[in-house]
Amino acid sequence: MPRSNAADMLFNRSRQNLATWFTLSMGGILVVFAALLYWREARDRLQTFDADLYNTAQIMAGGVEEIEYQSIRRIDLESVPLLGNDTLVLDTYLHFARWYTPDRRLLQFVGDIPAATLEAPIGLVTLAGAALRPDAPSSPPRVGPPQQFRQLTLPVRRGEEVLGFLQIAAPLDSVQEPLRELRLFLSIGVPMALGAIALTGWILGGVAMQPIHQAYQQLQQFTADASHELRAPLAGILSNAQVGLMEPVDSQEQSHRLQTIVEIAESMSALVGQLLFLARHSGHLPPHVLRVVDLGQLVKQLVDATQAQATHRQQTLRCTVPQTAVLVFAEPQVLQMAIANLLQNACRHTPAGGAIDLVLTQQPAGAILQVRDTGIGIDAADLPHIFDRFYRADVVRSRETGGVGLGLAIARQIIEAHQGSIAVRSQLHQGSVFEIQLPLVRQKGSRKGKTAQDF
Repeated sequence: MPRSNAADMLFNRSRQNLATWFTLSMGGILVVFAALLYWREARDRLQTFDADLYNTAQIMAGGVEEIEYQSIRRIDLESVPLLGNDTLVLDTYLHFARWYTPDRRLLQFVGDIPAATLEAPIGLVTLAGAALRPDAPSSPPRVGPPQQFRQLTLPVRRGEEVLGFLQIAAPLDSVQEPLRELRLFLSIGVPMALGAIALTGWILGGVAMQPIHQAYQQLQQFTADASHELRAPLAGILSNAQVGLMEPVDSQEQSHRLQTIVEIAESMSALVGQLLFLARHSGHLPPHVLRVVDLGQLVKQLVDATQAQATHRQQTLRCTVPQTAVLVFAEPQVLQMAIANLLQNACRHTPAGGAIDLVLTQQPAGAILQVRDTGIGIDAADLPHIFDRFYRADVVRSRETGGVGLGLAIARQIIEAHQGSIAVRSQLHQGSVFEIQLPLVRQKGSRKGKTAQDF
């Protein structure tokens, strides 16, 4: 299976998992919130309805009178709204009203014909429409859900004496209708919201996975490039060793084979060392390894060490640094490696008779070090990739000059680890300019540069 397909499958599977878990978590929260919203709305509306029903029952109970006629005490309901005749018609929403004697026998009622005795419990209950008149003939089927009623049975007392029981009921339409609309809204809105959450999760998953996807692809590419670079020298060692073991063995040929194996092993060691360096020095360097370094002195030492090599190649190597110290916070050996890589790259791609200049300047933006050469230059199409690992604009020529495409990548990683930046300008057959910018050490009384604590 191609690497890109495997990476895409892994990316899509991870993205799908992220979107699924995001949808489940956010959807679960949404469903619970909708359920709590509905429960709270239903509870508040029913409590308000019950309070109105209880207040109506209190008003009606206030009209109950106890009279005594011919030494006989009796209950007078004439002043009870809805049940009596001596009161104004109560503008009420009640479905029925009933009065039961203290021994729970029906005395007077308005509305449906009730049972002769009181069987309902004291307090509030919710009844279906059919439960109100179990003995009533079947009514025409109702359109929509069955109608429900809220029934209140209230004992009416005078002191400790129970005068009777007042029972009233009202339809729950004013409660059920808003709740029905709320259920309809939630039944449509919640699935739509879940769909939006799933889509959002899929999009966010893609955005979140994109850097991981790129890092995974880079890791795959880096592993493949490193394996490819190590495979060739290993094959060279194996072939030379096999030839050296063949008989009859010529001592001169055997020495040549062993020398070749040593050279290949040294190149492999250098490559492994570079790979280890890239793996160990990713990110910024820890502050305790940094110290104040005179970048001018460091460049001079490096040029002195490379002067003989440039002379051997018939190249002119020049160095221009300020008279005053250019101080930066750096790990000297690591920073020297970055500049050495740029210098070696310039020497490698500059023909005999060419010139290489290292120019260091101190500017408000920081220390600027330019490595200029009059070499073969870099094609414009290769410039965006010149700092990528194992990238070689001219593979055959790079192999001939000993390059594996890691020198510039290491240089950029080192400069960025020192919170600096590196850039390149180049034209084919006219040369290249690599420019490094590093932050300066803050001078006493100056606000420019950075202190060690800034790293």
